[in-house]
Amino acid sequence: MQLRQLAFGLCLFTAACSPFSGRFIHDAPLDAARLPATPDYRTAEQWAALPSTADEADNAPASTAFPEAQAGSVADVFWIYPTIYTDDPNGRYPWNASTTDADLNARIDESTIRMQASVFNAAGRVYAPRYRQAHISAYYTDDDAKAEAAFDTAYADVQRAFELYLSTYNHQRPIIIAGHSQGTTHAKRLVREYFDPAGPLRAGPALAERFVAAYLIGMPVLPEEFGALMPCANPNQTGCYVSWRTWQRPATPWQAKDGDAGGSGSDRPVVVNPLTWTLDTLYASAKLNPGGTLRKLKLVEGLADAQVHHGILWINRPNFFGKRIIRMDNWHAADINLFYESIRRNAVQRVIAWQASN
Repeated sequence: MQLRQLAFGLCLFTAACSPFSGRFIHDAPLDAARLPATPDYRTAEQWAALPSTADEADNAPASTAFPEAQAGSVADVFWIYPTIYTDDPNGRYPWNASTTDADLNARIDESTIRMQASVFNAAGRVYAPRYRQAHISAYYTDDDAKAEAAFDTAYADVQRAFELYLSTYNHQRPIIIAGHSQGTTHAKRLVREYFDPAGPLRAGPALAERFVAAYLIGMPVLPEEFGALMPCANPNQTGCYVSWRTWQRPATPWQAKDGDAGGSGSDRPVVVNPLTWTLDTLYASAKLNPGGTLRKLKLVEGLADAQVHHGILWINRPNFFGKRIIRMDNWHAADINLFYESIRRNAVQRVIAWQASN
């Protein structure tokens, strides 16, 4: 029984973390002619999650305070998943993934859609497009041109899917934008172009008025990245964004080893505490955590504490059986799982707040 519990606990770092484990870094030539086919978002097959289909985003913990409620929801959630294309391309497209790769799509569905996108299905109808995600190498190559081209290809798909979503599915409903890791890389750009009051507002000001919030998780978001959009300072605020990156104290990101962790003052990335939903640096005990999730979407109360610290979110070692054998500083892959129920409740809370003010 204990061995089974231990394996169950370790699944937190396999199912939810599989996008980031066993990564393969390459520096293959960039050949624009060797790109996967552009996805056609008019077909359901090019969506990892749609409210009209049975998919992994429909799952929810049995003990959650807010069951899956997409059918009756007044809001939508546009989810952009993280990097799952982390293995050796092995003859496939080296810089951008194909959206018709059956093996990759299965890994996407079983990891990020089930374990991450599902956190929002009590707050809104979940839409998650498949896109030609950049290979993990795009984050590590020294060739900026290759990285930029790979990310531009990926974002072009995200934007194309979003435009199709707006014209076909949205029907003037309020919207949450959410992403993790590479998903946040693209979500930041999407939010800047469509929802930032000081941005181009590509779909017009009426869309911006329906913006509930953005959950920009797992990537640094600097204060100057948006012209007028502000971080959320309380759990009921709307028209704002939240962000955090999770590290176990006393660790800091490798970029900050030679200086102040995460920059200093206004140069530090924005961090919102996912237990209190504030910007302050007060410690939030694990007692405030209504539940993180393990592999089977089972809630574990008090799984992690949280404290904003110099541009990152600090935690103590999470509280689950077998925790003492886990040795890691960067909890990036569990940014969402550690605070699953808190995020779930907050997304519902912000939709209710948006309704009340509109």
